[in-house]
Amino acid sequence: MVIGAGQAGLSAASGLRRGGLEPGPGFVVLDGDDGPGGAWQHRWPTLRVDDAHRIHDLPGLTFSPADPQRPANEVVPEYFAAYEDAFDLRVRRPVHVSAVRDDAGDLRVETDAGTWTARALINATGTWTRPFVPHYPGAATFRGRQLHAADYPGPQELGKWVVVVGGGTTAVQLLLEIAPHASSTTWVTRREPRFLDGPFDAEHGRAAVARVEERVRAGLAPQSVVSVTGLVRTEAVAEGLRNGVLDRRPMFSTITPDGVAWADGTTERADVILWATGWRPAVGHLAPLRLRGPGGGIALEGTRAVVDPRVHLVGYGPSASTIGANRAGRAAAREVLARLRDPVAA
Repeated sequence: MVIGAGQAGLSAASGLRRGGLEPGPGFVVLDGDDGPGGAWQHRWPTLRVDDAHRIHDLPGLTFSPADPQRPANEVVPEYFAAYEDAFDLRVRRPVHVSAVRDDAGDLRVETDAGTWTARALINATGTWTRPFVPHYPGAATFRGRQLHAADYPGPQELGKWVVVVGGGTTAVQLLLEIAPHASSTTWVTRREPRFLDGPFDAEHGRAAVARVEERVRAGLAPQSVVSVTGLVRTEAVAEGLRNGVLDRRPMFSTITPDGVAWADGTTERADVILWATGWRPAVGHLAPLRLRGPGGGIALEGTRAVVDPRVHLVGYGPSASTIGANRAGRAAAREVLARLRDPVAA
């Protein structure tokens, strides 16, 4: 069984299909969304394809949009839908998984659409459904609007004074988009941003994935790939640095009714606090299997959970981005196929 039909899940499902399993009797793909597209269908409406991080081809079907200036939340779901049709993956949706439990050697997958039994599971639920907002003193007193980047409606719908929190690419993209429409924007991050000169090539991608893999192998909670890649100094980013939009301030200490305040007594007015503070893995349904270790994460060997080799996680840790999703999906499919052919050897 595959849970999740984003990039990692579809890569895994097509790997099972190519390995000889038929959708239905051989494997099932469950997805919690109403339609194809994974997290891409929920991206903010002003994100165009040519503004997004590189959108990688799914295995066996080239991503070649006719108009890269169309919204990514339209174009990518169309591509994913075409992929599901091309490989006859027969994704069942919307199906929400509540728990996965051990069942006398098999896995019992409990959902709002019934219960399935599986000999192996590829979990590809990603992070989009678990936006993370840190707690700061005074948050409940704020008279303005607080929202996570997952709910960003576009620049025209925000107020005049906007504070953007977060040190990743999402924060930078939103700042650059909001600035022309706002009277004032303030960028705050916990760490000093690190800008990368030159293109983010395959070598940089492999190095970033390797650093995240080290944590996952040790059973630590994974860092996002973006947190170790740095920020690419594109033309737009360079202009934002020149004109002051990307002048970063350290993290504030409290939230006030009218804005934010730092420990030294300085304050900044805000109508909106926009939290571009990332996401956490959506793996709560796996809790009955007790996969987490003392380090807070799920230790993996490749994509396989060390505690339970029946379970593979893709879109988790090093594969929680398009850099590693395809590779992880294919690898998980190969291991599952090997296990099904020879459970003892696997």
